[in-house]
Amino acid sequence: MVKNQVIDFLKRTKKKYKNKNEFILTLANCYGENYNIVKNLINSMLESGIIVELYPGKYKLLGDTNYVKGKLIGNNKGFAFVDVGDPNVPDFFIPPNKLNGAFNGDVVLINPLYKTELSQEAEVIKVLERNNTTLVGTFQKQKSGGVVVPDNNKFSKQVFVSSKNILGATSGQKVVVKVIFSHNSDKVTGEVIEVLGQEDDFKTLQLALIRSHKLYEEFPTEVLDEAMRTPQKVSEKEIEGRLDLRNELTFTIDGADARDFDDAVSISKKGKNYVLGVHIADVGHYVKYNTELDNEAYLRGTSSYFPNLVLPMLPKELSNGICSLNEGVDRLTLSCIMEVKPTGEVVDYKICESVINSKKRFTYDEVYAILCEEKQACEAFAQFKESIILMNELSKILGDVKKANGMLNLDIPEVYFELDENEKVKVVKPRDRNDAHILIENFMVLANETVAKRYATRKYPFVYRVHEKPTREKIENFNYFLNSLGVSTPEILDEISPSYVQEILKSLEGKEFEQTCNKMLLRSLQKARYAEDCLGHFGLALEYYCHFTSPIRRYPDLCIHRIIKEDLKKPLSRERIEELNDYVVDASFRSSERERNATEAERDVDDLYKTYYMQDHLNEEFMGIISGVQSYGFYVELDNTIEGLVRVENLPEDSYLFYEKSYKLKGQSHCYSLGDKVKVKAIMANMAERKIEFVLA
Repeated sequence: MVKNQVIDFLKRTKKKYKNKNEFILTLANCYGENYNIVKNLINSMLESGIIVELYPGKYKLLGDTNYVKGKLIGNNKGFAFVDVGDPNVPDFFIPPNKLNGAFNGDVVLINPLYKTELSQEAEVIKVLERNNTTLVGTFQKQKSGGVVVPDNNKFSKQVFVSSKNILGATSGQKVVVKVIFSHNSDKVTGEVIEVLGQEDDFKTLQLALIRSHKLYEEFPTEVLDEAMRTPQKVSEKEIEGRLDLRNELTFTIDGADARDFDDAVSISKKGKNYVLGVHIADVGHYVKYNTELDNEAYLRGTSSYFPNLVLPMLPKELSNGICSLNEGVDRLTLSCIMEVKPTGEVVDYKICESVINSKKRFTYDEVYAILCEEKQACEAFAQFKESIILMNELSKILGDVKKANGMLNLDIPEVYFELDENEKVKVVKPRDRNDAHILIENFMVLANETVAKRYATRKYPFVYRVHEKPTREKIENFNYFLNSLGVSTPEILDEISPSYVQEILKSLEGKEFEQTCNKMLLRSLQKARYAEDCLGHFGLALEYYCHFTSPIRRYPDLCIHRIIKEDLKKPLSRERIEELNDYVVDASFRSSERERNATEAERDVDDLYKTYYMQDHLNEEFMGIISGVQSYGFYVELDNTIEGLVRVENLPEDSYLFYEKSYKLKGQSHCYSLGDKVKVKAIMANMAERKIEFVLA
């Protein structure tokens, strides 16, 4: 039985039942299904808010009620807002007396109370999913146990812990506490399940951030057991029926510090056309649906990357072992082989199960050295030189096509940390990016587009990577700001297209504040997410797009690999399509959520490393650019990507006013605007709060 059958049943019947048991029995009899299967499905749909029990025995679809589902955004002042996940619907305000036991991050069902032009208020009807089953905080010993003060100030309650549940914690230690909510009291209790260390220790602070995002280094025993049972060699039997590409010149191109290799590439010519092969690890062959490995991958959603460690989505036996396209060993793959015209158009393609043997593990720098015709690199890798030159030729063509289509190139660098043997930060700088990086990016985008187009046009259940167009209001505000800097912007047409935004970016090229404005523009755009509907990708200016190329580290890629593999074997039945529709909806929502969580965790830890680095550089002077302006001061970003605050009280004495739309702090004699170059001195780096402060030098 599937969700669509329950939905259809509730649309057709309006009956009231004596209790939930009678409702489940009726459904089971109607569809000839096992009682326990129906019971589990109904409980799942109630928990997720797809159906609502208005009162005992009366069930309705959420869409047939006034109720709304959303995520609670807490506030340390006691009130909250609910984000319903639609950028066109404003958040609902929840007063403190209408929270009904809900806390920051909880998924809730709300009843809208009233709406005005400026706001809308609601009350929480039910908590559907607790976000704060565990919390990270600082333990404070008391006579009868102690309290944990949460690091997250949006969780406004302290957690009381009895003396038998403190796990030996002492005052001033960071701990993880399992939270126990009471329906009859506002008091929150819990038990300490992990002691992390002293609150002023760097490694403790990093671990606390990782735990606050519910990320863990270790896998559960049952997951590791399943991973250990996975063969580490490809057998001849597994190769049967696959396209054998082991004699092809395939290779991987990744960062020097990469440990798992999702993708390999190959190239040849067919007349004037290019034949590009993108070969992706066949993770779906090893990680079957609803196994321990799959359930853990679904929970994690993605791998998380930090300066000194990686928290993989799959155990190392798979991520670094049998699934990784390591040099010189046979590996099972899903290949997307595309014939591309010199104009960049894909005229033919083949998606198939294959087997490869990577002939070389290249780093980006090695490939770039060949492209720069460095003698030593060209001699050392003579066997690969022709293919790499050909690949770069095709990459340039694809880049030109993307640019002509209106793809946005915001060119915002990632941060790179160089650590010494004691994991102390030696260097902070923007991560290098060259033609080798661009080459792989262009090839992966082309494969992702080709796969998405195949399944969107055939209307198969699928997970797409979508990036919707920005709102007119956001672009108007951004243009207003640029005009205040003296940058002229094109007139906004009825339809905001990628080409229009690309025109704005062109007007910024070469200006000192270009990168700052690019970051502002990024904040004006919608956030990319996963969805079961193909809604296009605004940033890439593509109608069809998915994530197909990284199944070792992203669950949505693994999800669609399974669908592709099923489709390659035989056409999907109507019943199977219904089952997969449920699967892709769940996978899309979960993957988007886990991606956001991992991104926030990575950003928090990066900020911690930056403050750690700046502790050794206090009282030093730096040049930077004003990257943000508020009423209380402005932020300055240094060339190495580190950002700090200059408080308004530390500015030269003046009567400052904050001009929100033009991002200025203006006095009678002084004016500080977004994009201005300034010289600053570092005066504070607080690791616990991950905050850096400057004064003007």
